Amino acid sequence: MNVALAELLVPAIQWRSANGYGGDKALIDRALSVGVGGFVVYGGEPEALRALTRDLRKRSKTPLLIASDLERGAGQQFTGCVGLPPLGALASLGDADAIRRAARLTAKEARTLGVNWILGPVADLDLSPENPIVGTRSAGADPLAVSQTVRIWIEACQSEGVLATAKHFPGHGRALVDSHLMLPRVDASEEELRDSDLMPFRAAMDGGVAALMTAHIAYPMLDQSGTPATCSKDLLTGMLRTAFGYDGLVVSDALGMAAVLDGATEGEAAVMAATAGCDLLLAPRDLDGTLAALTQAADEHVLDNAAVQRALRRRRKWAQWASSPDDFRKPSTSDIQWGVQLTDRVIHIGRGMPPLVRAPVEIAVVDDDADAADRPSRDPIFAALRDAGVQARLVDGPTPSARSTFVIALFGEVRAGKGRTGYTEATLQRLDQLSIAARRAGREAMIFQFGDPRWARSIPGDLCIACAWGGEAGMQAAAARWLVLRRGR
Repeated sequence: MNVALAELLVPAIQWRSANGYGGDKALIDRALSVGVGGFVVYGGEPEALRALTRDLRKRSKTPLLIASDLERGAGQQFTGCVGLPPLGALASLGDADAIRRAARLTAKEARTLGVNWILGPVADLDLSPENPIVGTRSAGADPLAVSQTVRIWIEACQSEGVLATAKHFPGHGRALVDSHLMLPRVDASEEELRDSDLMPFRAAMDGGVAALMTAHIAYPMLDQSGTPATCSKDLLTGMLRTAFGYDGLVVSDALGMAAVLDGATEGEAAVMAATAGCDLLLAPRDLDGTLAALTQAADEHVLDNAAVQRALRRRRKWAQWASSPDDFRKPSTSDIQWGVQLTDRVIHIGRGMPPLVRAPVEIAVVDDDADAADRPSRDPIFAALRDAGVQARLVDGPTPSARSTFVIALFGEVRAGKGRTGYTEATLQRLDQLSIAARRAGREAMIFQFGDPRWARSIPGDLCIACAWGGEAGMQAAAARWLVLRRGR
């Protein structure tokens, strides 16, 4: 069977502070030599990314799909680009035009960098506060409202010539464990899923979405084998292709995640996913091993030749559909200013009354994600205050004799591999200690929460809490502007 099986693979390229994209040079060279269908890029600086994507396209045997995870704007991955609030924050504004403009700004910036495929939006429902991986990434719990938001985002993104991806089919909102760590199981019936979880995906299809990403979750009421949706022929071929009539791209979630491996090798998981109906296989860590497994499966007729050919046609169709990076319309200055103002709009008070802000501001960082390797820097809030002419310094606790404002910067979000939701007991104890210390020192104090506003309910004490939804640089800068506007004399 002589088919371009490598085109089904979308390996990952990771930026590293020490050597940029250089650490993946051997992978890139090998991937291009075998003829992969695309790459997914994590992190980087704009000029380096532009150079990378130009080089990839120049050397590739086939038009490439170059993807990135830009749920929160291009600034989520790439320094110097606009970071936007999470989808839950945008949806909380009740402003359809804000969703539309956010998607278009994200797509415009992506195109200037050579990225033509966005792995977003999240179409999962935010159904449980115990879900360790969805949270504010979702537009909410109401199926109709989320469906409308998802469709608006997709249509706006794709109007800029950039592919959108609704994820994670058939819905991640009911999962109570993290699929990066283990296989979740959702016991909802088909009727329950059709009346809620599946509605945003149907809306995405109606909106012409280029791609759907699968969930590494078992749905035993839909597939009694307990196979994750990524590897379930019943779900991908039976429901998605046949019952729903979807003919766009189906891409797996990352192949290295524990839930899809679940005792299998990466190559075995790739074969199961391709056999089930995945057109593209995301982020294989063992490129040669995965390709060898696919080749063997094709030679032994485990992989259906006609199905593979359909997958290749879909990939090539969408790679050709995507706008060339040479034809982009760059975001205007007003686009970028609007994106910055959008981050300001979503900040709100979760509890109490904010104090006047007096410099030099003392900031104590309480980091519930301190162990996360991919957490954003906690420096931008300090830099943004200094740029605004407000002195700010990092402290372990409130200085008793000072008269300036004491701010507790609380970081903690839903993160891949974290495996839990909410704050640890140690974090809550530290917040309580700092709150008591501020009161004893007679200091005006408040908490700035960079995470899910719902988590504020567990925070002890009575200090004012301002909510910034997430800890990326853009939201930290918005928090700094919020503080500057409340300066006292």
